[in-house]
Amino acid sequence: MPTRDQLLRLLSVEPLLGECGDAVVCERDPARFMAAFTAAVAGGGHVFVADPDWDEARRALFNRLVATPPATVADDAGVRRVDHGWLCLPTGGSGGGVKLARHDESTLSAAALGFARHFGVARVNVLGLLPLHHVSGLMAWMRTVFTGGVYQPTDWTALAAGERPPLPASGDWFVSLVPTQLARLLGDPEAVDWLRGFRAILLGGGPAWPELLDRASTAHLPVSAAYGSTETAAMVAAQHPEEFLAGRRDCGTALPHARLTLDAEGRLLVEAESLFRGYWPESRAPGPWRTDDLAELDGEGRLRVLGRADAFIITGGKKVDPLAVEAVLRATGRWADVAVVGVPDAQWGQRVVACHAAEPGPFPDADVETIVRAKLSPAERPKSYVAVSPWPRNAQGKVDRGALLLAASAGGARR
Repeated sequence: MPTRDQLLRLLSVEPLLGECGDAVVCERDPARFMAAFTAAVAGGGHVFVADPDWDEARRALFNRLVATPPATVADDAGVRRVDHGWLCLPTGGSGGGVKLARHDESTLSAAALGFARHFGVARVNVLGLLPLHHVSGLMAWMRTVFTGGVYQPTDWTALAAGERPPLPASGDWFVSLVPTQLARLLGDPEAVDWLRGFRAILLGGGPAWPELLDRASTAHLPVSAAYGSTETAAMVAAQHPEEFLAGRRDCGTALPHARLTLDAEGRLLVEAESLFRGYWPESRAPGPWRTDDLAELDGEGRLRVLGRADAFIITGGKKVDPLAVEAVLRATGRWADVAVVGVPDAQWGQRVVACHAAEPGPFPDADVETIVRAKLSPAERPKSYVAVSPWPRNAQGKVDRGALLLAASAGGARR
């Protein structure tokens, strides 16, 4: 296991002597972030990373968290030392809150070296487009630090405008894109030709719609769909580009440092050397981390993420609470079982679909339509209704939302 001093040597700095000092890193510019982060690590205390684009409410919540003292230890001389989990990275949910996932040199190195092993490269070279205050951007940099590669920060606006840095003929280069960025670049033939020079185009940050993936495959782009989170120090599963180009549409298999399983409800469980130590200021007990994602694993361990068990649906840029929509639909008395899911859609991002137990009788009927229009906003109204039979339930009797999402994505029996 690496030590913090070893990480500092990789960052080409020496640790500061004396009392440990906590630090906050809140920088948008890559060079300023890297300098501030390195100095903060050298300080020996806790390092808190903040998003410079937070609104006032999130900043206030972050400040309260930073002011909360954790359990600390001291050496024989009484000098304060921090325990594992000294790096606190921001994460949040659909509710817009802020939590700080605790990491350290061991979790970061496990994620970085596991990435290199998965893709079969000795050194990881990165063209950095994502912000360093986000785990995806930070880990892109850390992969180069732990493998001795090159990190080249690049401005997205300039890149989209046609200012694309040439890639060296030798070495394995990686770039991380979100689906909307990939869609933008696919409209430029010169950008497409440039993208073919990467070892892999890591695609994450949100669901990619089927048409986008088909266009990327037709263009012979080395796309790698990936799965990860702040809590896992970015990706713990990734597709090999060769698999994508062969027609596979999943998140690939687990990286060498991770193990993926499912619980009885179909939620993804992650065991990994890169797992966070807990949410600041608490520590997490050892063992698997239960995510909020519903997933499938095939016989070869390939991961397919079906969606978040408790997430809002984002349709046309608006948030839709599926539970609120379900409450209105249930109140009509039309169905014994009904559930709402978000199906990927090329135009809207996600499409609101109501799944219901298959029952005889015409639908939609005027009474239901009247209630839906009166009680729900245009974004909340289901765009389609899918009859599902048999109604899927797990061993605990709860509705299997993963199965419903599969049925809705496949079309089911529409009415």
